[in-house]
Amino acid sequence: MSHGDRVTKLPDGFRSVAKAPGSPISVIADDKRKFYATQFHLEVVHTPDGAKIIRNFVRKVAGLKGDWTMRAFREEAVEKIRAQVGKGKVICGLSGGVDSAVAAVLIHEAIGDQLTCVFVDHGMLRKDEAKTVVDLFREHYNIPLVHVDASKTFLGELDGVTDPESKRKIIGRLFIDVFDDEAKKIGGADFLAQGTLYPDVIESVSFTGGPSVTIKSHHNVGGLPARMNMKLVEPLRELFKDEVRVLGRELGLPEIFVGRHPFPGPGLAIRCPGEITREKLDILREADAVYIDQIRKAGLYDTIWQAFAVLLPVKTVGVMGDGRTYDYVVGLRAVTSTDGMTADFYPFDMKFLGETATRIINEVKGVNRVVYDVTSKPPGTIEWE
Repeated sequence: MSHGDRVTKLPDGFRSVAKAPGSPISVIADDKRKFYATQFHLEVVHTPDGAKIIRNFVRKVAGLKGDWTMRAFREEAVEKIRAQVGKGKVICGLSGGVDSAVAAVLIHEAIGDQLTCVFVDHGMLRKDEAKTVVDLFREHYNIPLVHVDASKTFLGELDGVTDPESKRKIIGRLFIDVFDDEAKKIGGADFLAQGTLYPDVIESVSFTGGPSVTIKSHHNVGGLPARMNMKLVEPLRELFKDEVRVLGRELGLPEIFVGRHPFPGPGLAIRCPGEITREKLDILREADAVYIDQIRKAGLYDTIWQAFAVLLPVKTVGVMGDGRTYDYVVGLRAVTSTDGMTADFYPFDMKFLGETATRIINEVKGVNRVVYDVTSKPPGTIEWE
């Protein structure tokens, strides 16, 4: 409703059943045909009673029982994967996040050693990320895993690039190139598996070709180049993040992994606005690690949907000891959400923010100022780029 749009004329057969300030027709109903429409987003966390409205429609109008379970989804997904893949080989791209990990474990349950996971270290992962992922898949699940250190290639191509969409597209292209190379080495891979979620699809595509624009390009949405001669396997494409976590628990993934905050495929590249360098990424990694450590020590990690540090392309004057400094600014971001489509900033108390800022400035060389982002989504996105 905040966009200023309004409906001024009812369609034939409909009546208005709700209004809002500035919007005289906010909900309409054709009870005879059981058609109902709302102008606002029922599904977002900011809509009071939105879930209740959806529940009433699903149960009382559509007459559905609501007896669906994640176990049922798991069983159905396994059968779909087997039917799609047959005896073919699958390579699955791991990003270090929950989505690709859950997709990999689900696919492995369906087809076993027909799956090989490819974990690409593009040089923009969180601190100790690579070790965590490799240990989980090689030791906990014993899933075949190829670990590719492609950081030199990625950082080389990103050298001097500042536009956020260009960064995403370069990273997406290089991911495809690396997978293509690894598929050739593995030999005969027919499918590429990805942890694409429904919000990725929504934010990457204007379904009607109308005024809804692409919010941001997701490196794992939009298909594959014809030269790869591979088909996509995307078993999570219709799930939201909270549902993926439930599925992960259903599959037995360790809580330390399932409960992790979302991490974007392009990694720290989109948390480092402007030009990317190894020095900047190292500073950002350390600052982010301190921030997350503070959140865990305060017992807030599971309360927050997503938290991370951003290294701003700005330097400021500071005083440390008896000397003058001219160092970077770190922005802290923490949000509450249910699906990532909308979000509110987390209301830390000032004592926490003060102590966290002090730790980052004292422990991370190259930072002399810390700020906190209090922007909701919309109008801002959760990630900075």
